[in-house]
Amino acid sequence: MQLIAYILVYPILWLISILPFRLLYLLSDILYLFMYKIFGYRKSTVKENLRLVFPDKSEQEISKLTSKFYSHLCDLILEAIKSLSIKESEIKKRFVYTNIEEIKDLEEQNRSVLLMCSHYANWEWSVVIQCHIGHKGYAIYKRLKNKYFDNLVKRMRARYNAYLITTKETISTLTKLKRNGELFVAGFAADQSPKPQKAHYWRAFLGIKAPIITGPEMIAKKLDVPVMFFRIDKVKRGYYEATIEKVIMNPKDYKENELTDLYIDYIEKQIYEKPEYYLWTHKRWKHRDKVPEAFK
Repeated sequence: MQLIAYILVYPILWLISILPFRLLYLLSDILYLFMYKIFGYRKSTVKENLRLVFPDKSEQEISKLTSKFYSHLCDLILEAIKSLSIKESEIKKRFVYTNIEEIKDLEEQNRSVLLMCSHYANWEWSVVIQCHIGHKGYAIYKRLKNKYFDNLVKRMRARYNAYLITTKETISTLTKLKRNGELFVAGFAADQSPKPQKAHYWRAFLGIKAPIITGPEMIAKKLDVPVMFFRIDKVKRGYYEATIEKVIMNPKDYKENELTDLYIDYIEKQIYEKPEYYLWTHKRWKHRDKVPEAFK
């Protein structure tokens, strides 16, 4: 069944990917009508999340923000599909790193880097960073259930010399690279919610207590790898800018969870500025009633 699904869907994805951007965004507008207006895909989850984070907003404001979010989400979905065939020159024009020299400086110092972002704007296109630097690129992801689509996603990243590794593979892979003296840049979007039983740290995220992923901090300290926080801004439809805004050269100098707190504080600031570009479809605060006594 997995192969049949892949055979049926892949040609459609490929045909969509070769559409010119003008038609791609027309298709996005149509998708918006179906996803938001007709079927209401996860609309109740999105509105619940927005009400939790913005309790002072009226229902009219929540609805307006929800509409903006779905418009962006449809763009994001179509842009991800476009990654199948987009030319390197085109994606470099549409996703610009404003200060890539920050990573190049570390390359000259023979140091790897952990790159921290969030599920904001278009994190999918951030893979274009590998067109600018000499580090090997790795992104931590959750393996897809359909192995054929999982391999497709891996091939899409490999177009830009970037490789996907699961959470379980992360420590062993990066440790081996470090031991062999190979420079790497590992990208983390650690704003997801881990399972409560696996969480070592809880704190407020956008005002609501939640379990927090601390793996990147642990890895940075274990391997003594600098950490960079970068933000992605949506300049206009189909165009993004990524800027490295904070560089932590010596992660071991920070107390337990201090790096994680800096990361959460950092991404919260951008989300509050323009919340419509954040990914609101996941139930990030579904465990808010299970906060351990030690973190209340």
